[in-house]
Amino acid sequence: MNEKLKITPLSPSKLKEITVLFNPNSYSIEKSVSWDSSGGEETQRKFNAPALTFGGGGSRTLSLELFYDVTESGDKPRDVRKETGKIVALKRIMADRKNPHPPVCKISWGGKVKNSDFPFTGVVTSLSQNFTYFSPTGEPLRATLNVSFLEYLDPEKDLKDTDPELTTYVVKRGDTLASIAARLYGDPTQWRTIAEANRQDDPRRQQVGSVLTIPKKD
Repeated sequence: MNEKLKITPLSPSKLKEITVLFNPNSYSIEKSVSWDSSGGEETQRKFNAPALTFGGGGSRTLSLELFYDVTESGDKPRDVRKETGKIVALKRIMADRKNPHPPVCKISWGGKVKNSDFPFTGVVTSLSQNFTYFSPTGEPLRATLNVSFLEYLDPEKDLKDTDPELTTYVVKRGDTLASIAARLYGDPTQWRTIAEANRQDDPRRQQVGSVLTIPKKD
């Protein structure tokens, strides 16, 4: 069975799941890693090359080339833009007053395979359409889309995936480090442990919704 690639807009988006007409012949995954080589004049005089400082990893980018052809869809071929428009809609901002942004999507292809690139969760960052065949009245019937998705990571989930032993806590209204320490450790005086892990100076002022690292106690 030839399983089709699917693109699923995630909640709160109300867009429907998209099944491509034809699976891509290839796809590409790119990931950047940042290094700082600014060692200063003193370092440049002493060494053949400056020392490198790791600056963090960038998000992965998934690039797909999708082919569309509706010439076999019946006696009167429909406009191919009715299909490609489903992908175009993924660039539109959702009507969400609190956090307006285009939808986050899950791209799935095939069954779960160890070390597979799918499912891939991301947002559309670029899209180009190339129409190559037309009806006598000018409607496009074939198209090639090049679409790129930038990986979207849930910060809390990424922390747990990177370090399964790590515990996190989402700050709620009225929380202080002492009250969090009392809830999680049973001892409010352990607030310094949380403060040090999160590089904080003021234990009382916490931003609602921020994610704190909670070290495990022996």
